[in-house]
Amino acid sequence: MAASSYERALARLLAHEGGYTNHPADPGGPTNFGITLRDYRAYVMPGATAADVRAMRREEAERIYRARYWDALRCDDLPAGVDYAVFDYGVNSGIDRGGKVLRRVLKLADTTSTVSDGVIAAARAADAKALVASICDERLRFLKSLKTWSVFGKGWERRVSEVRAAALAMAAAPSIAPQEPDRPAARGLFHALLSALLAVFKRK
Repeated sequence: MAASSYERALARLLAHEGGYTNHPADPGGPTNFGITLRDYRAYVMPGATAADVRAMRREEAERIYRARYWDALRCDDLPAGVDYAVFDYGVNSGIDRGGKVLRRVLKLADTTSTVSDGVIAAARAADAKALVASICDERLRFLKSLKTWSVFGKGWERRVSEVRAAALAMAAAPSIAPQEPDRPAARGLFHALLSALLAVFKRK
C-alpha cells in the first residue's frame, strides 16, 4: 500500500542511527548503522565479533533492515506514515515490541506481535494520523520507563519527536494513484498521425 515510503523511511532511520558505537551504558553493545552485534550474529554471521560489526558495509545494513524489519512488520501493507512509525520503533526497540504496540493501539490482542491480515485491515480502516500519534506516545512512555533514560533520554525524545513529525507529514500527503491512459485522446492522436502520413503518400 505504501511501498514508496521505504526509501524515505530508511534514509531517516540511518540518519538517526549513525555509524559504529559501543557505549558502555548501551545493552546492545557494539552497534553499527543501528545493527547490534547480537542481530548481526543472528542475521549474517553467527560467530561475528565487534570488529565484524565495525566493518559492516552500509549495503549489508540496508538488506537487514529491508528483510528483518520492514518486511517482517509488513510495512509495505501499512498506511503511509504508520509504516515509518512502526518501522523505526521496531528497529529502536525490537520488532516484537513494534508489532505488539501496533496491535495494542488498534485495540487488538497484543499477546502476539504478528502483523496479520486482520491487523493490516484494522490499520487501513483507522485514521493514519491518530495511529501515528498513538504509536509515538506509547513509544515515548516506554522509553521513559527504561533505566538508561537518564543517559540516552534526550536523544530518544528528539528522535521520537522527529519521527512523529515526519510520519504525520507522510500520513497527510495525498496518495498518488496510477493514472489511466486517456484512451480517446490517444486514439485521436493516432488517427491524426495516420492521416498526415496518408497525405504525404498521396502527394508523392
